[in-house]
Amino acid sequence: MNKFTKLSLFALLLATTIFSSCKKEYESIETVDDAAIQAYLKKNNLSFDKDTKGYYYKVTTPGTGDVVKNSDSVYYSYTFKTLSGQVLNQTSDLMIPGTFLGYTDRFTINSVSYVFTPIREVLTKLKRGGKATLIMPSSMAFGRNGVSFLNIGSNENILVDLGIYAESKRHEIDEFEINKFVTNNNLTLIKDPSRARYSITTPGTGTDVINVNSTIVANYTVRYLDGTVLQSNTDGTFTDVLSNLYKGWQLILPGKVTAGGKLRLIIPADLANGVSPLDFDIEIVKVTN
Repeated sequence: MNKFTKLSLFALLLATTIFSSCKKEYESIETVDDAAIQAYLKKNNLSFDKDTKGYYYKVTTPGTGDVVKNSDSVYYSYTFKTLSGQVLNQTSDLMIPGTFLGYTDRFTINSVSYVFTPIREVLTKLKRGGKATLIMPSSMAFGRNGVSFLNIGSNENILVDLGIYAESKRHEIDEFEINKFVTNNNLTLIKDPSRARYSITTPGTGTDVINVNSTIVANYTVRYLDGTVLQSNTDGTFTDVLSNLYKGWQLILPGKVTAGGKLRLIIPADLANGVSPLDFDIEIVKVTN
């Protein structure tokens, strides 16, 4: 056997050894994950189904209506937890995510993209209004790196509570979110036929009546329903023609307030930015017709 052949054989054996070691290490992680999940289920006297891919799931509420397809839009919820019960990340009834069912496995966390196939697969087992619990082994979740800012450790198995809302349309989910927000904050608001909600604290003393062609100077703060401030301008420098502003402003301001007026205004997505309901504090500083 010549020197070249010996070296080639050595390289082949070395590569085979390395590959086998990596494979054994990966398999051992899967084995450790599965043992930990089974121990968790036994300790808590839980009965879950095991998918052939290795994750565990339990449908707690099947939901009602037609089967939801990957091409259907859904509004859904999730809560990521450790097996010890620590909540890592969750959605809110005030900011409900929505997408096509086929895209519900895609997440971006701290600018890193993840694909959690088990989440989509378990959601496809539900109809609208359905709920389920999923346990993802670490090899199908965040792996050995984890996510430090969410306190997800290395090779951590993840429990995910999942649900599909009964509402299937944007205006339906807006109504759900706004009603939840009003109830949570014990607000008393007037509901306009446009579905906007408002409360006038000061009608104002100006003599110019606002119309869609009025130029208004206003102070305002706008928030998402979870309280996150989207924008604020309270120094009296904001000015524009009402017809250029949010549709919700155009529908509610005319005839209800004048210069000096103040109001709280909550508008659904179609009267706002098309994305989600918005919550405004508005003060009309000046009106010019």
